[in-house]
Amino acid sequence: MTTSTRGAAKTPAVLVLEDGRIFRGRAYGAVGETFGEAVFSTGMTGYQETLTDPSYHRQVVVMTAPHVGNTGVNDEDMESRKIWVSGYVVRDPARVPSNWRSRRTLDEELDAQGVVGISGIDTRALTRHLRERGAMRVGIFSGDAVREDSALLARVQEAPQMKGANLSAEVATTEPYVVPAIGEKKFTVAAVDLGIKGMTPHRMAERGIEVHVLPATATVDDVYAVNPDGVFFSNGPGDPATADHPVSVMQGVLERGTPLFGICFGNQILGRALGFGTFKLKYGHRGINQPVQDRTTGKVEVTAHNHGFAVDAPLDQVSETPFGRAEVSHVCLNDNVVEGLQLLDRPAFSVQYHPEAAAGPHDAAYLFDRFVSLMEGQRA
Repeated sequence: MTTSTRGAAKTPAVLVLEDGRIFRGRAYGAVGETFGEAVFSTGMTGYQETLTDPSYHRQVVVMTAPHVGNTGVNDEDMESRKIWVSGYVVRDPARVPSNWRSRRTLDEELDAQGVVGISGIDTRALTRHLRERGAMRVGIFSGDAVREDSALLARVQEAPQMKGANLSAEVATTEPYVVPAIGEKKFTVAAVDLGIKGMTPHRMAERGIEVHVLPATATVDDVYAVNPDGVFFSNGPGDPATADHPVSVMQGVLERGTPLFGICFGNQILGRALGFGTFKLKYGHRGINQPVQDRTTGKVEVTAHNHGFAVDAPLDQVSETPFGRAEVSHVCLNDNVVEGLQLLDRPAFSVQYHPEAAAGPHDAAYLFDRFVSLMEGQRA
């Protein structure tokens, strides 16, 4: 990525999809060029949390909500240390943010972090195109990076694809750290960071859990060195089919029977650890308005999602696995994609969506309580 700064709003920009479709607009954020997988997010709020979610590493996010940046950027809602999206696409960016917590404009933040974006394009048409054709590689070009359309298309088609990408180690912490329990400490959890969001250990800390966040390269011995009452595997970017090391570590945890909880990428890791396959969705689930049914209770939740891959497990039968019986616990009501797994003979479960969802909704917050119940049961 190459970038220059300031005056971007009047600079022409071009968005080029790998199938040759082109959109023309204005630069938003940094000026230059960027590449990634084009995906769309249906959330109307929470853009700051989206931008700083490590699961969006190497993706260009298209916002379906037409007005973005209305509340500016603050210093409290970051989900990680930086913006991870490769590029950002909006229709009508806010000219002036209005919120008492705002410290700077979204345009300024994107520019400061070198994130190339584009505004002023028909994001509805772009979203419909991605729904029909599927998520695909894309490039955004502005300023001196703009060339002939054919040359830009060639650049996009040379970019790496998301399928087969092993990315979790690129976004995870390199050194272990501890998030202390809030109030009385009740449990210790080892959390394997595959792209963890800051709100996740916070949700556990609220429940009296001391969270030891470990690098993606952590071994089974590293996990048990903290003497955990439970083990957690986080969300993260990339293709789960490449995540052989986390799968091996999770299998070690399952063998010991320690209470286990996984979110998003962690759900896919559990699926692989149990012997199920994974596959790439046509355009994925991203946003904060996805309906999911918890089959263990029958309750329907409105949930936050960010995943382009899913677990291939039978929906209507109990499966025999090397670690006992397993079943699909949650399912997306839009398309019947597997949204959760649970073991029936060991204390382990996972969900594909985000119960920590800082920007909401909070229908699924009970899942952290379910994790606590597993640890209480094991201790008893």
